[in-house]
Amino acid sequence: MTRTGKRAGERTALVLGAGGLVGAGWETGVLRGLLDAGVDLTTADLVVGSSAGAVVGARVASGRAGVDALYEEQLDGEAAEPAARLGLPTILRYAVAVLRSRTPEEYGRRLGRIALAAPTVSEDDRRATVARRLRGAGDWPATPLLITAVDAATGELTAYDEDGGVPLTDAVTASCAIPGVWPPATIGGRRWLDGGIHSTANAHLAAGYDRIVVVAPSAQGSKVVLSPARQGADLVAGGARVEVITPDAASRKAMGRNALDPAHRAAAARAGRAQAASHAAAVAAVWTS
Repeated sequence: MTRTGKRAGERTALVLGAGGLVGAGWETGVLRGLLDAGVDLTTADLVVGSSAGAVVGARVASGRAGVDALYEEQLDGEAAEPAARLGLPTILRYAVAVLRSRTPEEYGRRLGRIALAAPTVSEDDRRATVARRLRGAGDWPATPLLITAVDAATGELTAYDEDGGVPLTDAVTASCAIPGVWPPATIGGRRWLDGGIHSTANAHLAAGYDRIVVVAPSAQGSKVVLSPARQGADLVAGGARVEVITPDAASRKAMGRNALDPAHRAAAARAGRAQAASHAAAVAAVWTS
């Protein structure tokens, strides 16, 4: 049995990228705007989530709340947690790490050292915050879901799924562990960092799927971190139909400069919903035609 609008044998994947609390609001707005246009990405056969996208992806895949309800949550004005910020010294250390790294793994190791040395809240406190964000979506869903994280010691990317024996909340906490802001998460005796370190989308994990939509709050790439657009192009070269959505000028303005400030979440969600209209036809062509 196939889902409505999808050709037999073709599989769909939704990739949700990293971008902080504000990025999560924007992603949710994009999903809501596409739904306005009649394109429901929650029917995906696979969901890949990194950092902010891990939270949104877990909730979308769980099906506990529809996209409309998730969108309304972004507008409720409630600051579920205080604003955080990457300070200038940490940003400069990130920049040096990029310049001195030749691979995503080397970059991950350098950021791992930053993360392990940084003073932060406790791991338990951070996990409790992420659990509140998930709002009851604490079990692995029936829809296949990949949650990314980076090993602080080796810099290698992993993708947790329901078969790994790791609780979903722990996997999402690891995926949201921004170096220098939040503590690395301990899983299996190892420390884990934000999945967005390896790339802001990790869209390569959808390789092998036929129809792929990437919603990435950050369009950035570097000499060691592939951008969502580059990863999308690689998927197309592999034979997939792909649409990559990153913030337009209006969305970037609404999102502001601090992706970790929940005060910008509602504006980002509204901007994402408005922006989705310009992508609806292209997404529909990928997803359903």
